[in-house]
Amino acid sequence: MTQSGWRTLFVSDKLTTTEHWPQCLDALKQAFNVIQHEQSLSAYKNWQVALVKALQSLDVPAWRISQVLSDHNDWIYRQAIQVSLDEMQQQGWGHPPCRFCVLTLGSGARHESLLGPDQDNAMIIEDYPEERHLEIDTWFQSLAERFTDKLHDAGIPLCKGHVMARWPLWRKPLSQWCEQMRLWSGRRTVKLVQLSNILLDFSPVYGHRELAHDFRNYLTELMPNASLFLDEMNALQDETRVALDRFDRIVGDDQDAPHQYALNLKRQGLLPMQAALRLLALRKGVKEQDCLGRIEVLTAQNVLSQTKAEALKEAFKLLFDLLLASQMKATSLNRVPDGWIDRRELTESRQLQLKTALIEVRSLQKMAATA
Repeated sequence: MTQSGWRTLFVSDKLTTTEHWPQCLDALKQAFNVIQHEQSLSAYKNWQVALVKALQSLDVPAWRISQVLSDHNDWIYRQAIQVSLDEMQQQGWGHPPCRFCVLTLGSGARHESLLGPDQDNAMIIEDYPEERHLEIDTWFQSLAERFTDKLHDAGIPLCKGHVMARWPLWRKPLSQWCEQMRLWSGRRTVKLVQLSNILLDFSPVYGHRELAHDFRNYLTELMPNASLFLDEMNALQDETRVALDRFDRIVGDDQDAPHQYALNLKRQGLLPMQAALRLLALRKGVKEQDCLGRIEVLTAQNVLSQTKAEALKEAFKLLFDLLLASQMKATSLNRVPDGWIDRRELTESRQLQLKTALIEVRSLQKMAATA
Protein backbone atom coordinates (compact mmCIF):
# COMPACT_ATOMS: atom_id res chain seq x y z
CA MET A 1 0.00 0.00 0.00
CA THR A 2 1.26 3.47 -0.91
CA GLN A 3 2.46 5.37 2.15
CA SER A 4 0.32 8.41 2.91
CA GLY A 5 1.84 11.79 3.71
CA TRP A 6 -0.36 11.90 6.82
CA ARG A 7 1.73 9.03 8.21
CA THR A 8 4.79 11.31 8.42
CA LEU A 9 3.30 13.60 11.08
CA PHE A 10 4.77 11.68 14.03
CA VAL A 11 7.85 10.04 12.51
CA SER A 12 10.25 12.32 14.39
CA ASP A 13 10.66 12.13 18.16
CA LYS A 14 10.08 15.89 18.14
CA LEU A 15 6.73 17.23 16.99
CA THR A 16 6.82 18.25 13.36
CA THR A 17 7.29 21.95 12.63
CA THR A 18 4.35 23.73 11.00
CA GLU A 19 6.13 26.88 9.87
CA HIS A 20 6.01 26.17 6.13
CA TRP A 21 2.68 24.40 5.93
CA PRO A 22 0.33 25.74 3.22
CA GLN A 23 -2.75 27.77 4.16
CA CYS A 24 -5.06 24.85 3.38
CA LEU A 25 -3.66 23.09 6.48
CA ASP A 26 -4.40 25.98 8.85
CA ALA A 27 -6.82 23.91 10.98
CA LEU A 28 -4.17 21.26 11.55
CA LYS A 29 -1.47 23.89 12.05
CA GLN A 30 -3.52 25.54 14.79
CA ALA A 31 -3.98 22.19 16.52
CA PHE A 32 -0.23 21.53 16.43
CA ASN A 33 0.61 25.02 17.65
CA VAL A 34 -1.52 24.42 20.75
CA ILE A 35 0.53 21.38 21.76
CA GLN A 36 4.03 22.44 20.62
CA HIS A 37 5.24 23.62 24.02
CA GLU A 38 3.54 21.03 26.21
CA GLN A 39 5.75 18.72 28.25
CA SER A 40 3.40 16.19 29.86
CA LEU A 41 2.41 12.97 28.11
CA SER A 42 -1.14 13.33 29.42
CA ALA A 43 -1.47 16.64 27.57
CA TYR A 44 -0.38 14.93 24.36
CA LYS A 45 -2.94 12.16 24.81
CA ASN A 46 -5.78 14.55 25.68
CA TRP A 47 -4.90 16.56 22.57
CA GLN A 48 -6.01 13.73 20.29
CA VAL A 49 -9.61 14.93 20.19
CA ALA A 50 -8.43 18.29 18.80
CA LEU A 51 -6.22 16.41 16.33
CA VAL A 52 -9.20 14.38 15.10
CA LYS A 53 -11.33 17.52 14.70
CA ALA A 54 -8.60 19.17 12.64
CA LEU A 55 -8.21 16.13 10.40
CA GLN A 56 -11.98 15.82 9.97
CA SER A 57 -12.12 19.48 8.88
CA LEU A 58 -9.67 18.53 6.13
CA ASP A 59 -11.95 15.67 5.01
CA VAL A 60 -9.45 12.99 6.06
CA PRO A 61 -11.39 9.69 6.20
CA ALA A 62 -11.88 7.95 9.54
CA TRP A 63 -9.76 4.92 8.64
CA ARG A 64 -6.85 7.21 7.79
CA ILE A 65 -7.39 9.18 11.00
CA SER A 66 -7.11 5.89 12.90
CA GLN A 67 -3.66 5.40 11.37
CA VAL A 68 -2.60 8.89 12.44
CA LEU A 69 -3.94 8.32 15.97
CA SER A 70 -2.02 5.05 16.13
CA ASP A 71 1.12 6.83 14.93
CA HIS A 72 0.62 9.42 17.66
CA ASN A 73 0.17 6.68 20.28
CA ASP A 74 3.45 5.17 19.03
CA TRP A 75 5.02 8.61 19.48
CA ILE A 76 3.77 8.70 23.09
CA TYR A 77 5.17 5.19 23.62
CA ARG A 78 8.58 6.30 22.40
CA GLN A 79 8.53 9.33 24.70
CA ALA A 80 7.56 7.19 27.71
CA ILE A 81 10.26 4.61 26.98
CA GLN A 82 12.98 7.20 26.42
CA VAL A 83 12.10 9.05 29.64
CA SER A 84 12.22 5.72 31.48
CA LEU A 85 15.64 4.89 30.01
CA ASP A 86 16.96 8.32 31.00
CA GLU A 87 15.61 7.82 34.51
CA MET A 88 17.34 4.47 34.85
CA GLN A 89 20.60 5.94 33.62
CA GLN A 90 20.40 8.74 36.17
CA GLN A 91 19.61 6.28 38.96
CA GLY A 92 22.63 4.11 38.25
CA TRP A 93 21.04 1.27 36.31
CA GLY A 94 23.29 2.03 33.34
CA HIS A 95 22.59 1.36 29.69
CA PRO A 96 20.48 -1.58 28.48
CA PRO A 97 22.51 -4.78 29.03
CA CYS A 98 21.64 -6.03 25.53
CA ARG A 99 19.49 -5.20 22.53
CA PHE A 100 15.72 -5.16 22.91
CA CYS A 101 12.56 -4.21 21.05
CA VAL A 102 9.23 -3.06 22.49
CA LEU A 103 6.18 -4.19 20.53
CA THR A 104 2.66 -2.84 20.36
CA LEU A 105 -0.01 -5.51 19.92
CA GLY A 106 -3.54 -5.71 18.53
CA SER A 107 -5.18 -2.61 17.06
CA GLY A 108 -2.11 -0.49 17.87
CA ALA A 109 0.11 -2.85 15.90
CA ARG A 110 -2.33 -2.81 12.98
CA HIS A 111 -2.42 1.01 13.24
CA GLU A 112 -6.19 0.79 13.52
CA SER A 113 -6.68 2.46 16.91
CA LEU A 114 -9.37 5.01 17.55
CA LEU A 115 -9.85 7.04 20.74
CA GLY A 116 -9.46 5.42 24.14
CA PRO A 117 -7.29 2.29 23.61
CA ASP A 118 -5.66 0.60 26.58
CA GLN A 119 -2.16 -0.88 26.59
CA ASP A 120 -1.26 -4.06 24.74
CA ASN A 121 2.50 -4.44 24.49
CA ALA A 122 5.36 -6.92 24.71
CA MET A 123 9.15 -6.98 24.63
CA ILE A 124 11.65 -9.06 22.69
CA ILE A 125 15.12 -9.22 24.24
CA GLU A 126 18.25 -10.34 22.44
CA ASP A 127 19.28 -13.86 23.45
CA TYR A 128 21.68 -13.84 26.39
CA PRO A 129 23.51 -16.46 28.54
CA GLU A 130 21.19 -18.23 30.98
CA GLU A 131 23.49 -17.41 33.91
CA ARG A 132 22.75 -13.70 33.34
CA HIS A 133 18.97 -14.13 33.41
CA LEU A 134 18.31 -12.60 36.83
CA GLU A 135 20.49 -9.56 36.09
CA ILE A 136 19.15 -8.90 32.59
CA ASP A 137 15.51 -9.72 33.16
CA THR A 138 15.42 -7.56 36.30
CA TRP A 139 16.78 -4.65 34.27
CA PHE A 140 14.10 -4.99 31.59
CA GLN A 141 11.36 -5.62 34.12
CA SER A 142 12.21 -2.27 35.69
CA LEU A 143 12.13 -0.58 32.30
CA ALA A 144 8.79 -2.15 31.42
CA GLU A 145 7.19 -1.22 34.74
CA ARG A 146 8.35 2.35 34.34
CA PHE A 147 7.13 2.97 30.80
CA THR A 148 3.80 1.16 31.28
CA ASP A 149 3.16 3.25 34.40
CA LYS A 150 3.99 6.41 32.44
CA LEU A 151 1.63 5.40 29.64
CA HIS A 152 -1.11 4.76 32.20
CA ASP A 153 -0.58 8.20 33.74
CA ALA A 154 -0.66 9.71 30.25
CA GLY A 155 -4.10 8.27 29.53
CA ILE A 156 -3.30 4.92 27.89
CA PRO A 157 -4.48 2.66 30.72
CA LEU A 158 -2.81 -0.49 31.97
CA CYS A 159 -4.30 -3.56 30.30
CA LYS A 160 -6.82 -5.26 32.58
CA GLY A 161 -5.79 -8.60 31.05
CA HIS A 162 -2.12 -7.95 31.95
CA VAL A 163 -0.96 -8.02 28.31
CA MET A 164 2.09 -5.85 28.95
CA ALA A 165 5.86 -6.19 28.93
CA ARG A 166 5.94 -5.71 32.71
CA TRP A 167 4.81 -9.35 33.02
CA PRO A 168 7.15 -12.29 32.20
CA LEU A 169 4.71 -13.90 29.75
CA TRP A 170 5.04 -10.86 27.50
CA ARG A 171 8.79 -10.22 28.01
CA LYS A 172 11.40 -12.75 26.94
CA PRO A 173 14.39 -13.41 24.65
CA LEU A 174 13.81 -14.01 20.94
CA SER A 175 14.58 -17.74 21.09
CA GLN A 176 12.06 -18.18 23.91
CA TRP A 177 9.39 -16.31 21.94
CA CYS A 178 9.97 -18.63 19.01
CA GLU A 179 9.88 -21.74 21.20
CA GLN A 180 6.73 -20.51 22.95
CA MET A 181 4.91 -20.09 19.64
CA ARG A 182 6.18 -23.46 18.39
CA LEU A 183 4.67 -25.12 21.45
CA TRP A 184 1.46 -23.09 21.44
CA SER A 185 0.80 -23.62 17.73
CA GLY A 186 1.27 -27.38 18.08
CA ARG A 187 -1.84 -27.73 20.22
CA ARG A 188 -5.54 -27.08 19.82
CA THR A 189 -6.11 -25.27 23.11
CA VAL A 190 -8.61 -22.42 23.38
CA LYS A 191 -6.63 -20.36 25.87
CA LEU A 192 -3.40 -20.60 23.88
CA VAL A 193 -5.19 -19.54 20.70
CA GLN A 194 -6.75 -16.59 22.52
CA LEU A 195 -3.36 -15.48 23.80
CA SER A 196 -1.87 -15.96 20.34
CA ASN A 197 -4.60 -13.86 18.74
CA ILE A 198 -3.35 -11.00 20.91
CA LEU A 199 0.31 -11.63 20.11
CA LEU A 200 0.21 -12.43 16.40
CA ASP A 201 -0.57 -8.85 15.37
CA PHE A 202 2.53 -7.00 16.58
CA SER A 203 4.63 -4.07 15.46
CA PRO A 204 7.98 -2.70 16.72
CA VAL A 205 7.61 0.68 18.39
CA TYR A 206 11.01 1.20 20.05
CA GLY A 207 14.42 -0.44 19.96
CA HIS A 208 16.06 -2.86 17.55
CA ARG A 209 13.43 -3.61 14.93
CA GLU A 210 15.38 -6.52 13.49
CA LEU A 211 14.39 -8.59 16.54
CA ALA A 212 10.73 -8.10 15.62
CA HIS A 213 11.47 -8.82 11.96
CA ASP A 214 13.23 -12.08 12.86
CA PHE A 215 10.27 -13.14 15.00
CA ARG A 216 7.83 -12.26 12.19
CA ASN A 217 9.85 -14.28 9.67
CA TYR A 218 9.80 -17.27 12.04
CA LEU A 219 6.04 -17.04 12.49
CA THR A 220 5.42 -16.66 8.76
CA GLU A 221 7.14 -20.01 8.20
CA LEU A 222 5.56 -21.68 11.23
CA MET A 223 1.88 -20.79 11.12
CA PRO A 224 0.68 -22.13 7.74
CA ASN A 225 1.56 -25.64 8.91
CA ALA A 226 -0.15 -25.34 12.32
CA SER A 227 -3.41 -26.86 11.10
CA LEU A 228 -4.91 -27.90 14.45
CA PHE A 229 -4.09 -24.53 15.96
CA LEU A 230 -5.64 -22.65 13.02
CA ASP A 231 -8.71 -24.89 13.17
CA GLU A 232 -9.24 -23.80 16.77
CA MET A 233 -8.70 -20.18 15.76
CA ASN A 234 -11.41 -20.68 13.17
CA ALA A 235 -13.74 -22.22 15.78
CA LEU A 236 -13.31 -19.10 17.90
CA GLN A 237 -14.88 -17.05 15.10
CA ASP A 238 -18.24 -18.26 16.44
CA GLU A 239 -17.59 -16.09 19.50
CA THR A 240 -17.24 -12.97 17.34
CA ARG A 241 -20.36 -13.10 15.18
CA VAL A 242 -21.47 -10.06 13.22
CA ALA A 243 -24.52 -8.03 14.25
CA LEU A 244 -26.99 -9.78 11.93
CA ASP A 245 -29.75 -12.27 12.67
CA ARG A 246 -30.66 -15.18 10.36
CA PHE A 247 -32.89 -12.84 8.34
CA ASP A 248 -29.98 -10.40 7.82
CA ARG A 249 -31.51 -7.82 10.13
CA ILE A 250 -29.12 -5.66 12.15
CA VAL A 251 -29.31 -6.80 15.75
CA GLY A 252 -26.98 -6.45 18.73
CA ASP A 253 -26.07 -9.24 21.10
CA ASP A 254 -27.31 -7.11 24.04
CA GLN A 255 -24.18 -8.00 26.02
CA ASP A 256 -23.56 -5.10 28.42
CA ALA A 257 -25.63 -2.83 26.16
CA PRO A 258 -26.23 0.63 27.71
CA HIS A 259 -29.70 0.80 26.07
CA GLN A 260 -31.87 -1.23 23.70
CA TYR A 261 -30.70 0.61 20.57
CA ALA A 262 -27.00 0.25 21.35
CA LEU A 263 -24.88 -1.82 18.99
CA ASN A 264 -21.29 -2.74 19.82
CA LEU A 265 -19.92 -2.24 16.33
CA LYS A 266 -16.38 -2.93 17.44
CA ARG A 267 -17.23 -6.32 18.92
CA GLN A 268 -19.82 -7.30 16.29
CA GLY A 269 -18.30 -5.74 13.20
CA LEU A 270 -14.69 -4.69 13.30
CA LEU A 271 -13.28 -7.49 15.49
CA PRO A 272 -14.85 -10.29 13.37
CA MET A 273 -13.35 -8.71 10.26
CA GLN A 274 -9.91 -8.35 11.83
CA ALA A 275 -9.99 -11.93 13.16
CA ALA A 276 -11.02 -13.42 9.81
CA LEU A 277 -8.32 -11.51 7.93
CA ARG A 278 -5.72 -12.57 10.53
CA LEU A 279 -6.71 -16.21 10.08
CA LEU A 280 -6.49 -15.95 6.29
CA ALA A 281 -3.14 -14.16 6.53
CA LEU A 282 -1.69 -16.85 8.82
CA ARG A 283 -2.92 -19.63 6.55
CA LYS A 284 -1.36 -17.97 3.48
CA GLY A 285 1.93 -16.73 4.99
CA VAL A 286 1.05 -13.03 4.71
CA LYS A 287 3.29 -10.74 6.78
CA GLU A 288 1.16 -7.58 6.62
CA GLN A 289 -0.49 -6.64 9.90
CA ASP A 290 -3.20 -4.15 8.95
CA CYS A 291 -6.53 -5.12 7.44
CA LEU A 292 -6.19 -3.15 4.22
CA GLY A 293 -2.65 -4.42 3.71
CA ARG A 294 -3.80 -8.01 4.22
CA ILE A 295 -6.65 -7.52 1.76
CA GLU A 296 -4.23 -6.23 -0.87
CA VAL A 297 -1.80 -9.16 -0.49
CA LEU A 298 -4.58 -11.76 -0.35
CA THR A 299 -5.99 -10.25 -3.54
CA ALA A 300 -2.58 -10.42 -5.21
CA GLN A 301 -2.44 -14.10 -4.19
CA ASN A 302 -5.89 -14.64 -5.77
CA VAL A 303 -7.30 -15.66 -2.39
CA LEU A 304 -9.73 -12.75 -2.70
CA SER A 305 -11.30 -11.58 -5.95
CA GLN A 306 -11.02 -7.93 -6.91
CA THR A 307 -14.76 -7.54 -6.37
CA LYS A 308 -14.61 -9.11 -2.91
CA ALA A 309 -11.56 -7.03 -1.99
CA GLU A 310 -13.28 -3.77 -2.93
CA ALA A 311 -16.39 -4.73 -0.97
CA LEU A 312 -14.29 -5.54 2.10
CA LYS A 313 -12.39 -2.27 1.86
CA GLU A 314 -15.67 -0.36 1.72
CA ALA A 315 -16.97 -2.32 4.70
CA PHE A 316 -13.80 -1.61 6.67
CA LYS A 317 -13.97 2.11 5.95
CA LEU A 318 -17.66 2.32 6.85
CA LEU A 319 -17.08 0.66 10.23
CA PHE A 320 -14.42 3.24 11.04
CA ASP A 321 -16.67 6.10 9.89
CA LEU A 322 -19.43 4.99 12.25
CA LEU A 323 -17.19 4.21 15.20
CA LEU A 324 -15.18 7.44 15.06
CA ALA A 325 -18.34 9.55 14.70
CA SER A 326 -19.82 7.84 17.75
CA GLN A 327 -16.62 8.27 19.76
CA MET A 328 -16.34 11.95 18.92
CA LYS A 329 -19.94 12.49 20.02
CA ALA A 330 -19.14 10.67 23.28
CA THR A 331 -16.19 12.98 23.97
CA SER A 332 -18.37 16.04 23.31
CA LEU A 333 -20.71 14.75 26.03
CA ASN A 334 -17.80 14.03 28.40
CA ARG A 335 -18.29 10.28 28.04
CA VAL A 336 -15.53 7.74 27.59
CA PRO A 337 -15.23 6.74 23.90
CA ASP A 338 -15.97 3.07 23.30
CA GLY A 339 -17.15 0.64 20.63
CA TRP A 340 -20.89 1.38 20.83
CA ILE A 341 -23.07 3.17 18.29
CA ASP A 342 -26.73 4.19 18.59
CA ARG A 343 -28.83 2.63 15.81
CA ARG A 344 -31.41 5.42 16.15
CA GLU A 345 -28.86 7.87 14.78
CA LEU A 346 -28.36 5.94 11.52
CA THR A 347 -30.29 7.11 8.47
CA GLU A 348 -32.09 4.50 6.39
CA SER A 349 -29.31 4.72 3.80
CA ARG A 350 -26.62 4.28 6.47
CA GLN A 351 -28.43 1.27 7.90
CA LEU A 352 -28.51 -0.32 4.45
CA GLN A 353 -24.79 0.34 4.01
CA LEU A 354 -24.06 -1.17 7.42
CA LYS A 355 -26.16 -4.24 6.66
CA THR A 356 -24.26 -4.74 3.38
CA ALA A 357 -20.93 -4.32 5.18
CA LEU A 358 -21.81 -6.86 7.86
CA ILE A 359 -22.93 -9.38 5.21
CA GLU A 360 -19.51 -8.99 3.59
CA VAL A 361 -17.75 -9.55 6.93
CA ARG A 362 -19.82 -12.68 7.61
CA SER A 363 -18.97 -13.96 4.13
CA LEU A 364 -15.28 -13.33 4.88
CA GLN A 365 -15.56 -15.41 8.06
CA LYS A 366 -16.91 -18.33 6.06
CA MET A 367 -14.15 -17.94 3.50
CA ALA A 368 -11.47 -17.95 6.23
CA ALA A 369 -12.98 -21.13 7.66
CA THR A 370 -12.59 -23.06 4.43
CA ALA A 371 -9.45 -21.52 2.88
